Amino acid sequence: MDFMATLPTILKAMTMGAVPLLLTSLGELFSERAGLVNIGLEGIMAIGAFVGFAVGKFTGNLWLGLLVGMSAGVLINMLYAFCTVSLCADQVVTGMAINILAPAIALFGYNLFVGSNSANATGSQMASIAIPGLSSIPLIGNAFFDQTLLAYLTFILVPLVSYFFKHFRSGLSFRSVGENPHAAETLGIDVVRIKYIACIVCGALAAAGGAFLTICYTPIYTDGIVMGRGFIALATVIFGRWSAVGILGASLLFGFFDGLNVALQAQFQAAPVMFFKMIPYIFTIIALIFFGSRHAGPKANGQPYYREQR
Repeated sequence: MDFMATLPTILKAMTMGAVPLLLTSLGELFSERAGLVNIGLEGIMAIGAFVGFAVGKFTGNLWLGLLVGMSAGVLINMLYAFCTVSLCADQVVTGMAINILAPAIALFGYNLFVGSNSANATGSQMASIAIPGLSSIPLIGNAFFDQTLLAYLTFILVPLVSYFFKHFRSGLSFRSVGENPHAAETLGIDVVRIKYIACIVCGALAAAGGAFLTICYTPIYTDGIVMGRGFIALATVIFGRWSAVGILGASLLFGFFDGLNVALQAQFQAAPVMFFKMIPYIFTIIALIFFGSRHAGPKANGQPYYREQR
């Protein structure tokens, strides 16, 4: 395989593959900064992918599909919030329940919406916007400067989120809740409110990541379109060391291996497809082995908060 000849294709696929991971990982960043480890991202993305596709196809408005998909993600994540914040249930068990419930709802909706007519599984795709001049740069121009508006907004979100956590009082409150919620409560911070807000943001962004797959990445909806990206997003937060800029780098790196998978499938068509599809997941495991134990994240991550304790 001529690597340099296929590099522009790989970079284009890298950017497209990085955006849903970046959106979902930024949502998880808000959650974990508030002390909530939400492993239900896969389910939230599945809901966002289906609702975004269905509403976008039915109304002909992809942005409306995105907004309704994000609302559906928030709604499903409120179940997680109620169980883990109000009832202090185990976060891992609740997240796994979301991963079982949400894709089942999406599959049920898919069977109703598509039925026996496979043509209903094809919708519209958001158009790319090429930035004059920049999109003509060799190698990287087409990959980074010929994207959909949603992709551009996602990348703009990175410095905004980074600034929010470092300089805004509410961002510092998030970080305080994730490190020591009982100390934060004594300072007048409403810990329960912060955790619920984190769940709202996480649900909206993770669902947006799922919706990106069906309104930007491909116009065709299939059951299981998320394909484990929710779990990769969890690894991206760890690999990015719980910072927005680090998550951006990690998302692009995971996206690169996803793009490499696409390029190898096109180059070696006789080889089993699933062999190449394993590449991003193998890298995820390797990343967790080398980075998962060294950086534990916020100290109160995954721990239930009982307001009466001091």
